[in-house]
Amino acid sequence: MKKTLEFKAHDGEIEDIALGPDNKVVTAGRDFQCCVWQQDQLVTGLRWNENLPGIPDKAYRYQACRDSGTFLGLGTVTGSVAIHIAFSLQRLYYVKEAHGIVVTDVAFVPESQGGRELLAGNEAALLSVAVDSRCKLHLLPSRRSLPVWLLLLLCAGLIVATILLLQLAFPGFL
Repeated sequence: MKKTLEFKAHDGEIEDIALGPDNKVVTAGRDFQCCVWQQDQLVTGLRWNENLPGIPDKAYRYQACRDSGTFLGLGTVTGSVAIHIAFSLQRLYYVKEAHGIVVTDVAFVPESQGGRELLAGNEAALLSVAVDSRCKLHLLPSRRSLPVWLLLLLCAGLIVATILLLQLAFPGFL
């Protein structure tokens, strides 16, 4: 093996590291941060005191991380589990103390035939394992969205309504 890149990602030890698509790397460190990297450039990062204000900085620490390409799954030393959108780190799912103690690993259910059966219409499924000898399945419900055709139809209707209102208000408009 040959080292291709070296840089300082965290102050202190790295708890977990995961490789994602597009050569992105996710790291969880003892410095209470979780970071997404592209080569040696920080793409985005999470800190407990920024995402959960009012909680002392030393109360929580990211313990395990995984980048499915779309989502980032995190486990903490207090047993909490979270799922974030990978590119913006917007939190979609959070269970405080899902486990009684340290989450040692997390893994997304693969999108294979068997994995789709576990998903059962949900957007993602994350397994978490902890020192309490339990494995839990966390399901991220599908987010509601409008179909593109409906959005285009609404925009076209808005344009027609605007033209009709302008014609009524200003009779010589067209």
